[in-house]
Amino acid sequence: MSSSNEPSLWTIDKLTALRLGRRLVTEVAASGPGRRAFVDIRPVATTDDRNASREGWTRADRERTFQLKHWDYDADRIDGFDYDIGATLVKANSVVGESALTQALQAWGLRPEQFLHPWQTADPQ
Repeated sequence: MSSSNEPSLWTIDKLTALRLGRRLVTEVAASGPGRRAFVDIRPVATTDDRNASREGWTRADRERTFQLKHWDYDADRIDGFDYDIGATLVKANSVVGESALTQALQAWGLRPEQFLHPWQTADPQ
């Protein structure tokens, strides 16, 4: 996710997912025993995305707004419907564009290769 003359730090499947508005997740160190924590990247849907969806297609966008959220959960509740009981939002940030996303992840001590599709993780969301 860099300028066109620099190689991307993202694999093509993850970069495509983000551009198409798909969420990515990574598990991170939790606040203590009995806890699990995750950081997710959630692309913000726009009116153009909703219009494309109504027409039956998905719009790619390199300059999306992304929300980053670091959640800490009670490990015993993570598999149930009440996973949010006892959950703590550790930090959150919004950025615009792929470059800003990569910079924000670096500031949080994270790397693009850590992120997976949600179904590849235990993230309860």
